[in-house]
Amino acid sequence: MSAVYNIGIRIYGFSILVASFFNEKAKKWRIGRKSIFDKIANDLKDNSQPVAWFHCASLGEFEQGRPVIEEFRKKFPHYKILLTFFSPSGYEARKDYKEVDYIFYLPLDTKSNSKKFIEIIKPSIAIFVKYEFWFNYLNELKGKSIPTFLVSAKFREDQYFFKGTGAWFRKQLHNYNTMFVQDEGSETLLKKYGITNVVVCGDTRFDRVIEIATQQYSNPLVTKFKNNQLLWICGSTWEEDEKLIFPIFQKLIRTGVKIKLLIAPHEVSEERIKSIESNYAMTLRYSGATENNISAANILIIDKMGLLSYLYRFGEIAYVGGGFGKGIHNLAEAAVYGIPVLFGSNHKKFTEAAELIKCGGGFSISTLDELDNYISKLISDDAYRKGSGASGAAYIFSGKGATEKIITDLIKIIPTNQGGLFI
Repeated sequence: MSAVYNIGIRIYGFSILVASFFNEKAKKWRIGRKSIFDKIANDLKDNSQPVAWFHCASLGEFEQGRPVIEEFRKKFPHYKILLTFFSPSGYEARKDYKEVDYIFYLPLDTKSNSKKFIEIIKPSIAIFVKYEFWFNYLNELKGKSIPTFLVSAKFREDQYFFKGTGAWFRKQLHNYNTMFVQDEGSETLLKKYGITNVVVCGDTRFDRVIEIATQQYSNPLVTKFKNNQLLWICGSTWEEDEKLIFPIFQKLIRTGVKIKLLIAPHEVSEERIKSIESNYAMTLRYSGATENNISAANILIIDKMGLLSYLYRFGEIAYVGGGFGKGIHNLAEAAVYGIPVLFGSNHKKFTEAAELIKCGGGFSISTLDELDNYISKLISDDAYRKGSGASGAAYIFSGKGATEKIITDLIKIIPTNQGGLFI
């Protein structure tokens, strides 16, 4: 199976190379890794401090790992923190993140790349976030006895680890010193297969969204756009989401409802933004908004990354996209503000979706009519809307503390010397 995995990695790398000639994201993936080892070696050549390596697949995983990174920085300030991303959407959005010392793309997971990468950065500890299982890197770390951890992980019976051909993949999970998982279901499943290096910690995203929600934040442009009307915020949307959102919004406007729509598409490429603009009237890009023109718009398009988690606080109702594709995006960053959250039907992999539905803070929709019914109810009944939002927020705040548990357990697990690791 090891040979099959390595062949698969090579094929994957070649497919991205081919795609890079006509796909912008693949092109960034390829260009970002050009001369990557020379760049890493040059940046670290004068470093004499221990290195903590954090790896995230993309932006969503980064936001999940961010509380751990920042708490690690506070507890162990003498460490250099090196952060890697696999996806351009993560790297491009956070390449200037100031809480770490180095930020790179992760080289493709071949045996030679993993060996060379580890030799250059010489990590004292490695921490992967959620779903990143790069087995050559894991084996290299294990072979050099470098403590390796997985945080905010979630396991399900339908993952390849637990299928008929999954024995080899399950074996690799023993290479982690500890896997900090989100829920007891993950722990039970892993232990069923004899994997005991598991600690239940909860979801670190909750810590992050609570931190953001409790920060002071103002945005005069969005405030003026809202103009004391109801604001429906649709975040991380795809075209399939928008096929439902915009007809409902247009119906609301036609029937005289005083409401505005703020939409933050998952991808902010020029092509995506132009697609929205060409199909819907009265739109305005956030990048082109001024105090003079923003009041006239009915739809504000957020064409800048990194704002959405702060902007949900201005809304009365939220819709989180992705539920008609691979899966919904971050529900917690909307629900934390005490507003009801709607989302598509593909949410079975997401515990927070089930819990929000259970407590009345979230609503799953499959059709235009379902969305219409929920939106109408939430708009017409203030008490119902506010009660729903409060229930969702209470659930999010009840999950606070995962980051503290991870850091506390790391301190217990890893040898310490004068408050630091592996000095």
